Amino acid sequence: MYYSLRTSQTSFKKPEASLCFIFKDRNLERSDLAFDRANGRCLSRARTGFDCKADTAEVTSVIASSGERILLVGLNEAAELNPDTLRRAGGGAVKALHKMGIATVRLFVNAELQKRCAAPLAGRAFGEGLGLGAFSFSEFKASKPGVRELSIYSDAAEFSAGVSAGLDLAESTNFARYLAATPPNVATTTFILNQARALARRMKNLRFSAIQGAALRTKKMVGLINVGKASESPPCMIQLDYQPKGKSKGTVLLVGKTICYDTGGLSIKPREGMRGMKYDKCGGMAVLGAMRAVSLLKPKCRVIALLPTAENSISNSAYRVDDIITYPNNVSVEITNTDAEGRLVLADGLLYGCKTFKPDAVIDLATLTGGVVVALGGFCAGYWCEDEKLRERLERASIDSGERLWRLPLNDDYRDMMKAKHADLWNSAPTRDAHPIQGAAFLSYFVDAKIPWAHVDIAGAAETEKEKAPFTPGPTGFGVRLLASLLKNWE
Repeated sequence: MYYSLRTSQTSFKKPEASLCFIFKDRNLERSDLAFDRANGRCLSRARTGFDCKADTAEVTSVIASSGERILLVGLNEAAELNPDTLRRAGGGAVKALHKMGIATVRLFVNAELQKRCAAPLAGRAFGEGLGLGAFSFSEFKASKPGVRELSIYSDAAEFSAGVSAGLDLAESTNFARYLAATPPNVATTTFILNQARALARRMKNLRFSAIQGAALRTKKMVGLINVGKASESPPCMIQLDYQPKGKSKGTVLLVGKTICYDTGGLSIKPREGMRGMKYDKCGGMAVLGAMRAVSLLKPKCRVIALLPTAENSISNSAYRVDDIITYPNNVSVEITNTDAEGRLVLADGLLYGCKTFKPDAVIDLATLTGGVVVALGGFCAGYWCEDEKLRERLERASIDSGERLWRLPLNDDYRDMMKAKHADLWNSAPTRDAHPIQGAAFLSYFVDAKIPWAHVDIAGAAETEKEKAPFTPGPTGFGVRLLASLLKNWE
């Protein structure tokens, strides 16, 4: 697949293909008709002589009288056009372009499209689809698919600028997807730490630091210490810090669960449940991808990212069911299931982040529970937030990014479920009732009650097992574009 996609500021003398958008219920637009006449009525012939339904993301290829290849990209019915349609169309278009070996493409943006969706937004959504659809993880294949650059030009300046912005967001998302897909024998805790350090060096306006080794004990990060002590890969707390130029409009803390591999620990997973557990780091990888986007978008708020990073493994030093650990806020936790480890390391990040940085808001992302997958499938992430203003911000960002959220409840009845017999809390209640809510209820004990907080469980949305345009099977990078939109519009 393409390894580089970019917009061109200058028109190509002879592009290898031209791309036009068509609606199922609309005749060719005036601008399309002029192009149609100049090219032997190839568009008209495609609409009538081919099986061209103009379904969303359907691509029909025709050859013009000049010999130029023309791609007609379907957008379904005009009245239903939205950014998600354009993302899916971008995913379909890029796959078709790559299959044909196209390196340069000219986009024609008709008036109907621009009337239905503002050009910058339409272009950004289409650019996201192009970039997301171009992702492939072939790092470890002996025979790699042919890769090349794709250059895109459109004389619709606002649409083209939107495409460029969308490609940047997609690249940040694909960075997260690449790291998520990297296997656990490569993507160790040290590997992730080095990736975060390298990102800060590349982006210049991010500062990197890490808490590891003896410093974890000094900071009393008991979750990381216990979850990570059975592995040869040492646990660590990775930190990235973005500071805006001028006066900051506040501080936002992001915490991403980064379990590089999850065996379940001594509460070992069955074989079927262990496959794909390299994706248990997707929350942290989404936060890393979001920080890449932040460095490009340059929001006016300070953004701090914490990645509690560990491998939940098995050895004679592994933490056990019945262990009791006590956090720096004097909340003790009785371990009832070593496979409920993500909330233990997130508790470290939430406690440390709230105390150290006193943020104006906290958002954590995690592949936390199988229960949220049962509840919502892979179509959206579950989230918990009791602060109305932060909820509004998240909902707006969800609509803008197309990364869908569904709010679930969190009140004292659920928090009481987590109260244990021999400690203040247990990490997993002895019932499956309200299973996805248990994780949020547990985490609530480690967030400053005065700070607006949202917990986002991306367990279902972080990966897709089948083609779901613009995504191919594998990690989706869910959360990168959501957080980027949230932070870009923070003020």
